[in-house]
Amino acid sequence: MDLHDFRDVAENYDRYLEVMYSDGFDRHENFQEFYLNLAKQYGQGGTVDIACGTGAVLLYLAERGIEIDGTDLSEEMCKVAARKAEEQNLNLNIYPADMTKFNSGRKYSLAIIARSGFMHLPNQQLQIDALKNIREQLLPNGILTFNTFDPWPPVQAEQIHSTPDDYVFRLEYVNADENKEKIYNAISYDPITQQMKGNWKFETYNDAGEIIGERIRPLLMRQIYRSEVFLLAELCGFEVMDIYRGYNGDKEDLNDPSTAWKYRSNLIWILRKKD
Repeated sequence: MDLHDFRDVAENYDRYLEVMYSDGFDRHENFQEFYLNLAKQYGQGGTVDIACGTGAVLLYLAERGIEIDGTDLSEEMCKVAARKAEEQNLNLNIYPADMTKFNSGRKYSLAIIARSGFMHLPNQQLQIDALKNIREQLLPNGILTFNTFDPWPPVQAEQIHSTPDDYVFRLEYVNADENKEKIYNAISYDPITQQMKGNWKFETYNDAGEIIGERIRPLLMRQIYRSEVFLLAELCGFEVMDIYRGYNGDKEDLNDPSTAWKYRSNLIWILRKKD
């Protein structure tokens, strides 16, 4: 199982992500507006939010008139997203499915994999399977967008030598039960598989500051280099149109790989289906 398959994680996902993405490298300001603009530009034939989580992008776009479906590997995440949609009187098709196999019975002009969804595919074969399947779900010239980040050697070097017990404080937030929780990460990196593997530890506190609960949840992701994405795109019938550095409209130079060293970037890839 992965971090997102647990009910307690799904129920608290929105709460701790709000803190996680509020500053620093993980800043995600304007990310919903970014996808809304993409949907207005490319989603006229229908949009699908893959790895939709609890619906941060899915519901935002649906509220603004975008025709959109949502799917996620985690049934628990889909349940939360569906509940939120019902509370907002949105009639949406939200269903659990593997991105390497999903098929809603219709085609889309835009497929969105926001945040780190694509990086949760733990090996290259699954990445290929996902890209080929998504291509089959797209209309001619359909668009796929997903995120990666530039692997950073100093961080990789630290994580190569870390153990499952080397927890580092990540953030503090208030959970769905209105208790304070602290999240700690212990992440190791394997340079052969390019996998980040580890655990998240959730410590729950009462009003007196005493620990009243602890949960350990596993995490597995794969780091992806820019050169890999170009090769994967070509292999799976896509072409890279653009790379955005964050959500404020700054584009990368497709012919200048040195920018990976100038910026530690959250990269948003825009791929077009080739026919």
